[in-house]
Amino acid sequence: MTPTPLPFTQFVVKVHSRCDLACDHCYVYEHADTSWRRRPKAIDAEVLDKIAERIGAHAATHRLPAVRVVLHGGEPLLAGPDRLRHAAEALRAALPPGCALDLRIHTNGVRLDDAFCTLFAELDIKVGISLDGDRAANDRHRRFADGRTSHPLVLRAVERLRRPAYRHLFAGLLCTVDIENDPVAVYRALADLRPPAVDFLLPHATWEQPPKPSADGRPTPYADWLLTAHEQWERDGRPFAVRTFESVHRTLRGLPSLTESLGLEPTDLVVLETDGSFEQADSLKTAYDGAPDTGLDVFSHSLDQVALHPGVTARQLGLDGLSAQCRACPVVRSCGGGLYAHRYRAETGFDNPSVYCGDLMTLINNLAGDGQPAPRPAQPVAAAQPAQPVAARHLPAQPGEPVLPAALSEQQIDELAHGYGGADTVRALARAQLALTRAMLAAAWDASGQRESPAWSLLSELDSAAPAAVDAVLAHPYARAWAARRLAGNLTVGLDPLAALAAAAAVRAGRGDTVAVPVRDGRLHLPTLGRTTLPDGAAVVTGRAGGLTIRAADGTVRKELDEPLRRIRLAGGWTVALEDLDPLRDSHDHAVADRLTEPELLDWTGALREAWELLGRDLARYADGIRTGLGTITPLRPGPAGRDVSSAARQAFGAVGIARPGTAPTLALLLAHEFQHVKLGAVLDLLDLYDPADDREYLAPWRPDPRPLEGLLQGTYAHLAVTEYWGTRVQAYDGLAGPAAERARTEFALWRRYTAEAVERLAESGSLTKLGLRFTDGLRDSVAPWLAVPVPAAAEQAADRARRERAAVGG
Repeated sequence: MTPTPLPFTQFVVKVHSRCDLACDHCYVYEHADTSWRRRPKAIDAEVLDKIAERIGAHAATHRLPAVRVVLHGGEPLLAGPDRLRHAAEALRAALPPGCALDLRIHTNGVRLDDAFCTLFAELDIKVGISLDGDRAANDRHRRFADGRTSHPLVLRAVERLRRPAYRHLFAGLLCTVDIENDPVAVYRALADLRPPAVDFLLPHATWEQPPKPSADGRPTPYADWLLTAHEQWERDGRPFAVRTFESVHRTLRGLPSLTESLGLEPTDLVVLETDGSFEQADSLKTAYDGAPDTGLDVFSHSLDQVALHPGVTARQLGLDGLSAQCRACPVVRSCGGGLYAHRYRAETGFDNPSVYCGDLMTLINNLAGDGQPAPRPAQPVAAAQPAQPVAARHLPAQPGEPVLPAALSEQQIDELAHGYGGADTVRALARAQLALTRAMLAAAWDASGQRESPAWSLLSELDSAAPAAVDAVLAHPYARAWAARRLAGNLTVGLDPLAALAAAAAVRAGRGDTVAVPVRDGRLHLPTLGRTTLPDGAAVVTGRAGGLTIRAADGTVRKELDEPLRRIRLAGGWTVALEDLDPLRDSHDHAVADRLTEPELLDWTGALREAWELLGRDLARYADGIRTGLGTITPLRPGPAGRDVSSAARQAFGAVGIARPGTAPTLALLLAHEFQHVKLGAVLDLLDLYDPADDREYLAPWRPDPRPLEGLLQGTYAHLAVTEYWGTRVQAYDGLAGPAAERARTEFALWRRYTAEAVERLAESGSLTKLGLRFTDGLRDSVAPWLAVPVPAAAEQAADRARRERAAVGG
């Protein structure tokens, strides 16, 4: 099945096609493609304006909340300040309202002076710099044509970007790996510059022009080099982002990659040359002369036409776009076949594994040992024998061994106590939640009284043989729902979901394993994958390399699911599933919606893109945690009279239920609010914040009915995000009038008061533990700055009226 092409969200604009360095590893000038010789040296105003027009129209058509444009070359600083200013201003003018521009420039740095930095600060252009390490490493390739070193000039450029006036512009460093360079020396040289991010790139190579071999004959020298650098990075406490390492860690957990060189995420990038030609990824220049060419240009073709180009769609096929050898590989979902250009061989085109195949497998397998989020029992999941029911706080994975380890550092606890939680903190919560899911499944199986089950045996076998496949399935929010219901005494929920989990893991593992899954009411559902219509009876599911085969009870054979689980890819690497299929998604306390129609899916996609852009801009302290931990949104049915409806479920970490509201800002608010409940639920599985023997009920300021202490704690934690949301709205409307501004000020005045009162009510309960009091102290600290923000007296009076009215009708 060929997917609908995705819209482009990343654009590389070549503003100059020549360079002032003569790097001998450059793919533009030193590899197979020679098209640079035929390009204009510098882009002209007419081409820039047309590029901006095309990008703006594309953003408007697809309701993109943000686009990233990288000004590139050659060496883009050769284009000069006037041309760079024209590019920035044309792009901003062309984008539709509500679409943000993430504008960057990637340079070798030798011409980066104060004048350029001042210009980039004015135009908000982030700057990335190429640097291969210390002087010895950098001089190996990055020299002037006359052999002079470029290293001192590059260091001077980095030092400029580290000044307080320009620090916010520094996007990071790009380092091309050379195995003759000392990885420790390279890492230290880069780390000493305190960059916000570093990209370690494999040198471009193909099967026709293989990479440099190791002098000592090691089979995977590039993996060895990267693993040495990774060890240094870990020892330093991950002081900056490294996309290669983080992408491996993410893909091992079933999350999307941050780079096109790893993972199965579809491409959303296009290159625009100095003459206005559209090209595919620049790296293809290393394959053969003309490889990135599309035959399309900005004057005659739209970006939607470019998206239909076979070369673009080939890189959006996921597993189906890989060679048979790759599809059968156990690390394929992390590796993704490697960078597309690195697969090239003259006889077979790109239908090959990466020329770095061995290195990628070694890198991924080694990082899997220390980078996966879930602590894995020494024996498979079936061997776990919980001694207590699920109501107990700690379930042993093995005799004498707790399921929920001390997963949070003091710093992370403090972060959560203040209501926040960045990527690392939410990853720690996810690790503990996955461990709890495994233990609950084991407990539910043990309580079933069954002695044997092919599904349970297969799940246990795959847990050892293909752990990433099992983790990806068990990390799905509703994988735990079956176990939770069984352990709560609801035995009407049979063992069918267990077989479906095993089948989904088998499909992800792609080893050829077979399992029978009961089909009831004419539907077979495989968690994380989708649903298909079949006659009732036992369907046999076989997970094969690159897909699945289903043999129904009547003998018919299917090789794909009628209704796949649909995922939306958003800016900044967040991919979220719209879960409208899983029969256990009714874990939320509101009615779930049926399968979304195509128009409804498009509405959700546009609304999520806008909401995510708003979250990233206005609630940045929440956004990283949401991107890391929220992988599923379950559409709910609308509330009565159009009332907004949303919900989190304690046994569904990583999911929120929402009825799509009328506006994207409201959706952003609901996402932040509900994910606060998700986070705190995970915290409460790890930490005792209150005395469970307290059976009193407490009045929450926003409700007329009293709540148990945990309910008050949950509401307070969630409403801190509500307070901050309305606070940022007030800041956005500063100096403005009108209904939207007045509403923002009223809601802000109301919710900051609600939240502050609730914090004190918690603190005065007398039932909080020492850790619980630490949380109230943190929440008090977080709400305090918002209490100091002035609002007009009219807004305070309106908040008083709203409080009385809402109390009368129940919030």
